[in-house]
Amino acid sequence: MSTDQTTGGLRVDPVLRAFVEDELLAGLDEPSAEWFWAALARLQRRFSGRIGELLARRDEFQARIDDWHAANPGTTDMAAYEAFLTELGYLVPPVEARVQVSGVDPEIAEVAGPQLVVPATVPRYALNAANARWGSLYDALYGTDVLPLDHELTPGYDERRGAQVIAEADRVLDELFPLARGRHAEVTAYTVADGGLVAETASGRTALADPEQFAGYRVATGAEPAAVLLVRHGLHVELTLDREHRVGRQHHAGVADVVLEAAVTTIVDLEDSVATVDGADKAAAYRTWLGLMTGELVAEFDKGGRRIRRRMHPDRDYRAPDGSPLTLAGRSLLLLRTVGHHMTTSAVRTAEGTEIAEGLLDTLVGAVAARYDLNRLGRHRNSRAGSVYLVKPKQHGPDEVALTVEIFAAVEQELALVPRTLKVGIMDEEKRTSVNLEACIAAAADRVIFVNTGFLDRTGDEIHTCFAAGPVVRKADMRSTTWLGAYEDRNVDVALRAGFAGRAQIGKGMWTKPAAMADMLEEKIVHPRAGANTAWVPSPTAATLHALHYHRVDVRARQREIGARPLTPRRELLELPLLTPEAVAALTGPERRRELETNAQSILGYVVRWVGLGIGCSTVPDLDDVGLMEDRATLRISSQHIANWLHHGLVDAQTVRETFARMAALVDRQNAGEPGYRPMSADLQGSESFQAALELVFAGRTEPNGYTERILTNWRQKAKKSRPVSA
Repeated sequence: MSTDQTTGGLRVDPVLRAFVEDELLAGLDEPSAEWFWAALARLQRRFSGRIGELLARRDEFQARIDDWHAANPGTTDMAAYEAFLTELGYLVPPVEARVQVSGVDPEIAEVAGPQLVVPATVPRYALNAANARWGSLYDALYGTDVLPLDHELTPGYDERRGAQVIAEADRVLDELFPLARGRHAEVTAYTVADGGLVAETASGRTALADPEQFAGYRVATGAEPAAVLLVRHGLHVELTLDREHRVGRQHHAGVADVVLEAAVTTIVDLEDSVATVDGADKAAAYRTWLGLMTGELVAEFDKGGRRIRRRMHPDRDYRAPDGSPLTLAGRSLLLLRTVGHHMTTSAVRTAEGTEIAEGLLDTLVGAVAARYDLNRLGRHRNSRAGSVYLVKPKQHGPDEVALTVEIFAAVEQELALVPRTLKVGIMDEEKRTSVNLEACIAAAADRVIFVNTGFLDRTGDEIHTCFAAGPVVRKADMRSTTWLGAYEDRNVDVALRAGFAGRAQIGKGMWTKPAAMADMLEEKIVHPRAGANTAWVPSPTAATLHALHYHRVDVRARQREIGARPLTPRRELLELPLLTPEAVAALTGPERRRELETNAQSILGYVVRWVGLGIGCSTVPDLDDVGLMEDRATLRISSQHIANWLHHGLVDAQTVRETFARMAALVDRQNAGEPGYRPMSADLQGSESFQAALELVFAGRTEPNGYTERILTNWRQKAKKSRPVSA
């Protein structure tokens, strides 16, 4: 990379430079390319020093905490621990936080519903997510394990399965949209008369038990409408009517589909679910976000022997009950997750060769791309409120949140945007953020539009923070620890006291089993019941099914109930998830072996795709061949867990290496059919993926905050240089 004046004195990867100058800026009258690079250079000069100081403070805190735990091993004296953290400055005094944010779209401020997270490096997935604002309940029931399957499906459309789906959809409609008399299974036709829904049955006409649930209709040429629109808790459901459709012909009232408003919001991810290690990778990820903002993103792929071309869906047009036009958004409201403050990128360097702060680049590119939406230059609107939603992960405490706010304000000034156009979502996934959540919210009070828990990253940081205190409990037992229950509850308590209800999102984490939809439908209702008005799901199908939970639970009512309970004590967050000496002594050899194998297999299964194939998020088979959705958060907890047990002598280095070698052979078998896959076990020493996995464990004690990005990036870069690999 060369340095020249047109890039503000920066050394820019040529692929990234071409993207910025030929694509990102091509449809805008301003800014110019010269301005863009000069602005990036100004941001780097202004904030790199502050970022470095805050990262050094993280290290200083951790060193002091390590020393304290070394002097107080296995402590159970939480009062003493709290006093130490307060004196250290790790704990700040509680403040009364009140959100003052404005200009927030109703999808975030008012409507409770599912949220998707999608890697920016895969345009097809991004389009699927954007279009998952509406999802077919018929398809979700037909193709998953929600309904038992007692026969082999016939090719094409299986009418026995179809009848099963129709019966379940009727049951759901009875539950959520009951009729004044009778059941939906008895309806022979749905019509509209005098501004209301009419259901024809053999015993006569009836209507909805709650007429206010009728939201509109789509006109047709015949007597029946083309669609009936219902609404509950702010989420819409469309009954698509078509007696000529193969399903409509089978349905007793000609309902060809039941379409649910599902993924109300989507996070397009530049962080944990992507593998971006150079300028070409970053350009590819940015290109997806740009295409979503312009509405021009297209994905072409083969499916079922034919070529598919996918674009963003248009809005959906209806008539309101009084006959007036009604338009509903056809796409999910899109947010962009940038990288954390600790990340730098080799795609852009200073004149001296120093990598710039990657988060600055993400924020500037993300905001410039969003100008297509803000200036109404795109094919579709994203934010009708005129905001840009940026999710900031891996922040440690209120000082780092304050830095994010300062960076956002500087980018607004550079782009001449209205102040506070850039809104921030705070990932509550680091211990110093969760124990100081009120202060973090206060630091971004006029910008914050969500706080979201992240169990796996939060667990990884918990293990790293208390690393020196003693061996931690087994990974599966982490869910029943005191700190975790307090973390999930307190996130809601603090946000409600700060005024999030009706103004911002309170989020919960991912369902990690993409194929287990019956279990998800049974279990994930706990998130809206906990007062969260959004939660993450792994696919559009999961979003459709999870939407049922928000129909069943009135989240705003739950928030009012929860808001009256006492605040979860902060001290409960400090309880250390440690094994007692008695529990360590009781751990059998097979139990230690199983824990080590589970973690090693999980690490290898993920790393071999990240390093070898450039895949940052995918369904990875576990030790029992159950597919789990994994990203860097799962890697962080597994590597930290082994490193902790290794440090405290529950396992030894030789056993760890032997276990990784055995698990490499297993992971190779699990990935045997993966295109472009290179087995590790044939040459463990020469496998970048295997060596990366080992380094994650053996350097886990000293890697700042237990993060995995530096090691993954280094080995991925080596893999790309040493042989042709998938980009």
